[in-house]
Amino acid sequence: MSVTKKLLEASGGGGEGAYVDDVFSTYVWEGDGTDRDIVNGIDLDDKGGLVWFKNREDSRNHALFDTETDPTGQYYLISNSSAATQNTGASQLTYNSDGFTIANGNSWNANGKKMASWTFAKQGGFFDVVTYTGNSVAGREIPHGLRSVPGMMIVKRTDNNANWRVYHTSLGADYWLQLNETSDKTGPSAAIWNSTEPTSTSFTVGSSSTINGSGQEYVAYLFAHDAQEFGPDGDESIIKCGSYEGNGSTNGPEIDLGWEPQWLLIKDADGANNWIVQDVMRGIATDGNDPYLQPNNSDAESGNFDSVDVNATGFKIKTSAGMFNDSGKTHIYMAIRRPNKPAEEFEPDELFAVAAADSQGSYPNWTAGFPIDMSWYNSYQSSGRNYLYSRLTGDKYLQTQYNSAEASGSSTKWDYQDGYGEWSSVNPTWMAWMFKRAPGFFDVVAQDGTSDQVFDHSLGVPPEFIMLKSRSNTQAWAVYAEPFGDGTLYLSSSAPNPAQNGWRATNTTFTVAGGLISPNQPYIAYLWASVPGICDIGSYTGTGNDLNVDCGFTNGARFVLIKRTDGSGDWYYWDTLRGIVTGNDPYLLLNSTDAQVTNTDYIDPLASGFTVTSSAPNALNASGGEYIYMAIA
Repeated sequence: MSVTKKLLEASGGGGEGAYVDDVFSTYVWEGDGTDRDIVNGIDLDDKGGLVWFKNREDSRNHALFDTETDPTGQYYLISNSSAATQNTGASQLTYNSDGFTIANGNSWNANGKKMASWTFAKQGGFFDVVTYTGNSVAGREIPHGLRSVPGMMIVKRTDNNANWRVYHTSLGADYWLQLNETSDKTGPSAAIWNSTEPTSTSFTVGSSSTINGSGQEYVAYLFAHDAQEFGPDGDESIIKCGSYEGNGSTNGPEIDLGWEPQWLLIKDADGANNWIVQDVMRGIATDGNDPYLQPNNSDAESGNFDSVDVNATGFKIKTSAGMFNDSGKTHIYMAIRRPNKPAEEFEPDELFAVAAADSQGSYPNWTAGFPIDMSWYNSYQSSGRNYLYSRLTGDKYLQTQYNSAEASGSSTKWDYQDGYGEWSSVNPTWMAWMFKRAPGFFDVVAQDGTSDQVFDHSLGVPPEFIMLKSRSNTQAWAVYAEPFGDGTLYLSSSAPNPAQNGWRATNTTFTVAGGLISPNQPYIAYLWASVPGICDIGSYTGTGNDLNVDCGFTNGARFVLIKRTDGSGDWYYWDTLRGIVTGNDPYLLLNSTDAQVTNTDYIDPLASGFTVTSSAPNALNASGGEYIYMAIA
């Protein structure tokens, strides 16, 4: 954590310097039936908030615990029921400064079952929890601390049975939905919201006993809409509430949020369809199946079809199913932004890791210590391949040494907090190189090609290194490297093609050199940029002698990738797990299936970066030769 961030948190400051990472988390795990710490980085002890649980594998109730209804964690509500607060008889949840601790429970920590939690911290511009006692007076104003106009409100009577009441800005204060029912919107009527829109300081209730009965107890969960209070400059939103009209087609509506979402809540407001919750941790795969849960029922996780894709600017509906895309009907949504904490807020080993596979059959196969977004693995001691996967494309993979289209690897699972893979049999010689998306460092873009060759991205800075590949066609990997200029390199080639010029990069888009893109065909792009002390993308001119490459690091490079740009040369890479030492350093090639070479000393460690040795071949250190590199600390 940066010094600036620590000072902001110590002063209780929000807005500038606050990120979605600090106030929201989707966390997945396998239950163990015992007391368990869930460390998700959310300070519930100080901020307070809501933790929403669901057993993904069994028909079990959704369980909602919040710090205002009961700070002891003994009582909870059920989103799929009208029932009053449930008393567990003992504390099941402890709110911590970095997450929470849970006890045994089939709805929140069932032994051997896949579980999910969504944590919402109280934070102006994002979320608030309010409790109140009703008085039956229509027009009563309930104060809140959201500091912005709510986009969505969910209210429940807690002391007795009553349906959940939901306000949504797209429907207005004359209508409401019921979280525990499939029914469409009800209204127009003043009974629930008194036909009065909420403000940045309060919301208004009618006289209905489901929301304002005399002497009755209630809890309200308030969600902001497009409050520009987050990010390094305090001018970004992290939550939006809106609507779209369904068209009943597999080419459904595309919703522009201005950023990429990680969590979606969707409801057909005009039809009797289920509520839907989706998130990228459990899986929203571009052109793949998308798991969903339903807040209005206890069903296990479903989703054996392609329903939604997320992208750098929003999301797109991919199914004709009525709960997502009822033709001619209004669908309301709440969307939460993907993590937007910049790379400078992390340590290098929180963004990049190299690991050998676990040969004992435990999952995940490769452990990084953080949720990963992209990885390739290689059986490095024998003739192997670089199999490259990404969270955005689910179980689909590409191979960096081939130009072939993507294929499926059904054992590739991403629903882990610290790694990926569920292969039943792996070998310790299978190694993985794993990356986390973070603004300023690394991003992944899955998008169809356009006639203007432009792609949107979420890197937040101009990318300096891009690997682009058609997912559906046999087409070469095209590589842009800022130190090389606007020309194109190819992973499958040892030399550049000077004719392919025209790459351009901005903070939000990149333009591909002419002739490399086919409109309406699916592409995947991996983007990197330099971050002081974490990643350095640059160039050097060979000398034929020992050459020190200063990357600005303090403990040397853990990963080095080098390519010659003015002549023939492979894509060499090294890492400290296999060895970057004074002596022989095993290397692999991104453009080859060859096993690693172990009897060469082409690079040496250097505290500020790495050294290219005098024994390196012309592909790495010819006198006067030109080279690009990417190094990660």
